[in-house]
Amino acid sequence: MAAAPPSLRARALKALARREHSRQELRARLLPHAGDADELEGLLDDLARRGWLSEARFIEQLTTVRRRKFGAARILHELREKGVSGPALEAAGARLRESETEAARAVWRKKFGAPPRTLQERAKQARFLAGRGFSAEVVRRVLKGAEDEED
Repeated sequence: MAAAPPSLRARALKALARREHSRQELRARLLPHAGDADELEGLLDDLARRGWLSEARFIEQLTTVRRRKFGAARILHELREKGVSGPALEAAGARLRESETEAARAVWRKKFGAPPRTLQERAKQARFLAGRGFSAEVVRRVLKGAEDEED
């Protein structure tokens, strides 16, 4: 005899045990298994009320992991895609921008480690940092700082 499929609550708790999820992510993950949308919303409300589904923890976890490789613009875009908005998104953006230059320097140092010798190298390094979501001003500061270190 086959075992009964796990309940919606069990599926939600299993997903949350692995990592933090935004409400939107968890809703999308559980929707195919939900009997109706009201049941799912009730479960999500209950999980949030108990503190098991936390937007603040989700933001903290995602920004900490992504900060090692990406700039504020890219991280904020990902947060928006995952359903974070309003004051929580603005607060995350402010925190990310505070450490933007240091993060860009760390990413640059890990990838290149040496100041650009030619304009082509400088353009390549600038494109790399911009592609990672760092602002043009931060890219300029990092590359200028790298050139100053060489002198």
